[in-house]
Amino acid sequence: MSGKRAQELLDDLPPISYVWRTPVRRPRVSEADIPDPVAPQRVTPAMRARLERIVGRAPEVMVKITGRTKDAGHLKSHLEYIMRNGELTAETEQGSLMRGREGLKDLQSRWTEDTVLDDKRRRDGTISVNIILSMPPGTDPIPVKDAVRAFAIETFEANHDYVFVQHLDDKHPHVHLTVRSQDYNGKRLNPRKADLATWRERFAGELRLRGVAAEATPRRTRGKVRKHDKGTVVALRRRGVVPDTDKGARDDVVRAVKAGVIGIRPWEAKARDRQTKIRAQYLAHAKELERTGKGSDRALAMRVREFVARMPEPETRREQLLRELAVAAQNKQSDRKHQMRQDGTTPDKNER
Repeated sequence: MSGKRAQELLDDLPPISYVWRTPVRRPRVSEADIPDPVAPQRVTPAMRARLERIVGRAPEVMVKITGRTKDAGHLKSHLEYIMRNGELTAETEQGSLMRGREGLKDLQSRWTEDTVLDDKRRRDGTISVNIILSMPPGTDPIPVKDAVRAFAIETFEANHDYVFVQHLDDKHPHVHLTVRSQDYNGKRLNPRKADLATWRERFAGELRLRGVAAEATPRRTRGKVRKHDKGTVVALRRRGVVPDTDKGARDDVVRAVKAGVIGIRPWEAKARDRQTKIRAQYLAHAKELERTGKGSDRALAMRVREFVARMPEPETRREQLLRELAVAAQNKQSDRKHQMRQDGTTPDKNER
């Protein structure tokens, strides 16, 4: 990057919240998003704490909607699944513990009866929204469950019935939370991206209150521009099977190369520009930290710079496939030249 371009970026940097706030219509404003009213460029204690977690690669929480139930039978099978047919204990919004087969039957009966009495629900309307809250392997499952309980109380207790069950048979400690769609006022739960972003931050905050390092940042905060592949796609690749999505993407790239249409796309240019601003903002705050003269701030500034230096290239899936195709073509050409030298033949002018 030229010195002129770098200075232009520094003169017109977005706020630090641009780095870690999820790009949604109604983002939740946290303390780390609020600049110092006297010195807007100063790194506030809340900003500093979040920078510490980000560059220290604090584990990222996962809050995911796994599905919705739309009839009594579907609800029944889902409750059987999360309670392992009564082997696991469920906890309700009232703090009641539902144990064993009897507890499962009581829960199914209560929710099913409520569903039958819900005359405002459309035939294809949802009965419940099913959520999973998870942390990486090695996280203590006890504070995870406590954090989910606190999260559910703050998010749903005043308006919704819900039940949650912790599963410990997976390397990722996680909790299944099922929330009844219709609240006590007749309004239906319909979470959007902004809600999920808020839920992630809330869950991470509850974990930190219980001594568990946790963060809830978007991909772009960590220098990533591509979405995570779906679990089914990842599982197929592990088994050595090429998913249809991969085949389709490769075919599209090959066609584009043959047609000579391989220029950068508008959304790819936008992603690169966004990453340039994010990295410049990180470096600007590293510089601001160094100005304080404190040893701890200088050490954090150094870690921020290292974090930026290790960020991956902002590469889309299409760009990755183009790069891989170019490398494969180059390797094929090298192999051909090597074989021709062994055979004593002379490469064509275009192959030299």
